[in-house]
Amino acid sequence: MKAIATWIAHFWAVVVPIIGIVLLVAAWNVTLGPVLVTLVAVALAGTVLAAVQHAEVVAHKVGEPFGSLVLAVAVTVIEVALIVTLMTSGKDTPTLARDTVFSAVMITMNGIVGLSLLLGASRRTTTSFNAEGTGAMLATVAALATLTLVLPTFTAAPGPQFSPVQLVFAAVASLALYAMFVFTQTVAHRDFFLPVGADGKPIEDDDAHATAPSARTTYVSLGLLVIALVAVVGLAKLESPSIEAGVAAIGFPKTFVGVVIALLVLLPEGIAAAKAASRNRMQTSLNLALGSSMASIGLTIPAIALASIWLTGPLLLGLGASQIVLFVLTVIVSVLTVVPGRATRLQGGVHLVLFAAFIFLSIVP
Repeated sequence: MKAIATWIAHFWAVVVPIIGIVLLVAAWNVTLGPVLVTLVAVALAGTVLAAVQHAEVVAHKVGEPFGSLVLAVAVTVIEVALIVTLMTSGKDTPTLARDTVFSAVMITMNGIVGLSLLLGASRRTTTSFNAEGTGAMLATVAALATLTLVLPTFTAAPGPQFSPVQLVFAAVASLALYAMFVFTQTVAHRDFFLPVGADGKPIEDDDAHATAPSARTTYVSLGLLVIALVAVVGLAKLESPSIEAGVAAIGFPKTFVGVVIALLVLLPEGIAAAKAASRNRMQTSLNLALGSSMASIGLTIPAIALASIWLTGPLLLGLGASQIVLFVLTVIVSVLTVVPGRATRLQGGVHLVLFAAFIFLSIVP
């Protein structure tokens, strides 16, 4: 029994994507009953975790801060796949992209950041990070979110949406901002995004002492990552009616579907950020959280804009009044958190309260 448990612990990330593909083929064009719905949901969650596990292997090979970038892009690919599959198979989903992207922003900027700050400062008086790198990430996230989620509410187009030309501009601007950030993070000012000690100076990363995976292991993980992403896309399409029906059955608003997607996609990222924070690697936690938020907007919005060519119905991206208030408050609090380059448990608690307010207002708008 112990041998089986050890084998599962070592090879689950290899087996789960394959099981996902097999289940996808077996359940395609089949009406899902309660048992199959449960199996598909479990396989979908497991495949998402496996995909991020393989992305982490690739990330370890390329090193920090490239590793955080790999994880963020992998998570965003999964997010885009879930959004597009739900929009093509579901009904009344014109706000799904907005709800999911905004949920990702609030989960990362408040939920993951708040938990990381709380864990990082739990055994110390403060936790430190590089204010220059974190400030650059925060500025980019704020600009991206404002251009793509706030601005549509105030344009001349009918409803909280962009006109086709405005949507093209928003997509191009998002890609440009994200590309500039990637260049800054990986080339121009790479040192801004490395872990720092209590004195604010860069320190050795514990992961750097771990043996890097071999080239063969990295290529195997890269292949399994592709397989896992394909399985996620297919399983999400199978599960999409059940997700929408489940949200409706418990009486939550339809917009809560976006929260469910974002929570599912960002769960592994949140776990990775929490682990880094508990090892006093707050900068890595912030790279993961804000990097995921940035990729969620900078890559998802252009992808959805491209998909809107063949998707039917309007694409409503503009936030509502309460959402804008929460976003503005989040940005203000985040700026006050980032500027000193260090934070206490109080800042973590404030961010978590804002996250709780977001979840509450998503259920009771």
